Formats: sequence, C-alpha cells, structure tokens
Amino acid sequence: MKLLRVGTAGAERPALLDRDGTLRDLSGIVPDIDGDLLADASALARVRAAAASPGVLPALDATGLRIGPPLGRIGKIVCIGLNYHDHAAEAGAEIPAEPILFFKAPDTVVGPDDTVLVPRGSRKTDWEVELAVVIGRTARYLETAELGLAHIAGYATAHDVSEREYQIERGGTWDKGKNCETFNPLGPWLVTADEVPDPQALPLRLWVNGELRQDGTTAEQIFPVGEVVRYLSHFMTLYPGDVINTGTPAGVAMGQPEPKPYLRAGDVVELEVEGLGRQRQQLKAA
Repeated sequence: MKLLRVGTAGAERPALLDRDGTLRDLSGIVPDIDGDLLADASALARVRAAAASPGVLPALDATGLRIGPPLGRIGKIVCIGLNYHDHAAEAGAEIPAEPILFFKAPDTVVGPDDTVLVPRGSRKTDWEVELAVVIGRTARYLETAELGLAHIAGYATAHDVSEREYQIERGGTWDKGKNCETFNPLGPWLVTADEVPDPQALPLRLWVNGELRQDGTTAEQIFPVGEVVRYLSHFMTLYPGDVINTGTPAGVAMGQPEPKPYLRAGDVVELEVEGLGRQRQQLKAA
C-alpha cells in the first residue's frame, strides 16, 4: 500500500493512493498514519480490506491539496553517515568499520513539497537523497539482518538536508548541521514493506535546478538496510513509528570541485527513490 497524509500542516488526515492512482480518504477507517497503526495488524488489515473493496473509501480531489509527511507522531529519527561506498570515496573518508550514527529531531520533518529554509548565515547548505526506513515492530537486540528486515513497516523517500559548516567546522557532533528547521522533507508516501521486495535494489536520484546531481542505488550501501536495523537494536530500542535515514550516494555539493555548488535561496531541489515517490522543494531564506 501507498499510505500518505494530506492537508494543512498540523491538521493532516490519513489517505491512500490506490492502484489506479486515485487518492482515497482513510479518515473513516483509521485516525492517522503513525506508529500505533503500523504496530496494529488488525487495523492494517482493515485498511487493506477497504482498499480492495470498490466504493468503500471516498475519493479525494488532489487539486491544490498539500501532501504532508506520510507519518505522524514520529518517535525518533536515526541517521547513518557515510553509508555508500561512492559517497565515502568522494568525501575522501575511510570505509567505516561500523555504522556512523547521528540523530535528527522529529520537528525537522516537513512534507515532500514544502519549503526548505536556508539557515541564517549559512554558506554550505547541502542536499542528500536517502532511503528512509519506518519501523513497525519493537526491536531489541535482534540477532540477524533478516530479523531487521522483518521489523520494517515500510519505506519512504527522505531528503537529509545538511549544513556542512555547522556539521563539520563548528565543533561537537554532526547534529548541529542536521537539525535546522525543515531539514528532513519526508514522503510523499509510506510504501509498505510488502511492495519493496529488495531494499538493496532501489535507484535514488536528485536534481538541483534541473541538473542531475545524484544518481545512485542502494546496492552501493556499505551496511545494508536489514543490518542497519539489527545493529541499531543493540544500542537503542526501536519502536513503531521510528524512522531511519540510511545514508546518501555520491554527488553531494561537499564532494564537488571548488567553488562547491551549495544551495541558496531560490534554488529548486527535486529527488526520488524509485517506487517511493518524488519530492520538490524551493529553498527560501530563514
């Protein structure tokens, strides 16, 4: 299923994109798309049954309707740094022996086509297309990567916007360059795991002002998706509704020759993960 949330920011309602491309209202079936729903097999079964029954779910007019983040009440966002062989190479970094972890606050999440704000004084705002994983079952001390995959409810397109000066040059951890307002557009859809048979075979692309900048595949990941979930479960408990951003392929501004083409107000970024939908953001000054 392709689950999503539509409406004004803070007042989104649950919806479904059916196989014919029609937007359907889910608000009569479930209150929201969130961790509670993803952990409730009976509620998900009701959604599937309604989606398969003609006329049960009313159609929504998509004209002018904002698409919000496909997941509400996000618990935590765990991110994996330098998780693609080609990105590590362009950064001149050694291949990590273990996954590099940092966090993004849930309040960085916006809709896939919402405005992204360039922080005041920023000189090095950068782009990163990523595959996002959404947890559907509580995960503690998982023993295998296969179990890691079994705890995933679905997948989404994510934009891990980053301010490299704040991240690298201002001391401390990466988090200060990752948590600026609007720095995690998510969606448009949460695609349930049954529709993604191999998360290591997904092309990812990103364009800036119409120019292709990133063109990669999750096959390049150093730590595959199932292994990432397994690994994280040994350092923290993962709950339904938690999100994992799994890293970005080569092609970020930081990896380009000087003068590096960092983002500025007025730029337009478009990105997609194949099968998971496309985003478009215009940048404005904070």
